[in-house]
Amino acid sequence: MEITDERIDGGKAFDWGRTSEEYAKYRDIYPEEFYKKIVDRNLCISGQKVLDLGTGTGVLPRNMYRYGADWVGTDISPEQIKQAEKLSEEGNMKIDFRAVSTEDIDFPDESFDVITACQCFWYFDHEKVMPKLAKLLKNDGKLLILYMAWLPYEDVIAGKSEDLVIRYSPDWSGAGETRHPILIPDIAYDYFAMEDHEEYDLKIPFTKETWHGRMRACRGVGASLNAEELEKWDIEHRQLLDRIAPDQFEVLHYAALAVLKKNTRF
Repeated sequence: MEITDERIDGGKAFDWGRTSEEYAKYRDIYPEEFYKKIVDRNLCISGQKVLDLGTGTGVLPRNMYRYGADWVGTDISPEQIKQAEKLSEEGNMKIDFRAVSTEDIDFPDESFDVITACQCFWYFDHEKVMPKLAKLLKNDGKLLILYMAWLPYEDVIAGKSEDLVIRYSPDWSGAGETRHPILIPDIAYDYFAMEDHEEYDLKIPFTKETWHGRMRACRGVGASLNAEELEKWDIEHRQLLDRIAPDQFEVLHYAALAVLKKNTRF
């Protein structure tokens, strides 16, 4: 499904369905510490029903399935959901995946203990979504927003790879990340209160092949370049890694989380 949003990449169209197979293969990269931060806050654990928005290939519910929560995952891309279903079935996991945009989800009020949004929160129409999420959560429910990004100004491999993406996608708004708390739109505070947030560094291991796949699966490359551009980018990025990267390496990232608690009046 092609998406155009003036807030993202200068309005350049992108389609996660075009890169779903690579997304499934190369973007399941969160380390154990990432999940431990969630469990340590008593979120997404046994006895809780959790809705994962923008689930993609189901990375979050699949990796946290062992903690016992009952998961539902939604995503706007049918191709992403197809991959999520395939991978969960291979892992003998019972996860309810649905191809639907966050703006159009339809569940009874107070259906969930936790709602998660990992790497996707800024895509939403917040004016429409925030009141809906408040209604879907139980009275003591939590909204957990998660994010992880490489740090291009501190990591040479990440920085050089990002420079190449910008050459092909000059308006790509995923570039230039620095450490910061997750930005919460003002409308969210009409329905939620900030309970907790944390930002921390991570070193994520890669090989040349897995880093190449990770970069190819990003919005500025596989989800938006045409076939000719993608072929040229592919060749140039492989050549770049041959020049600057060892066979195995780590890329410096930072991760962030924000826990919002539903206001009692909703």
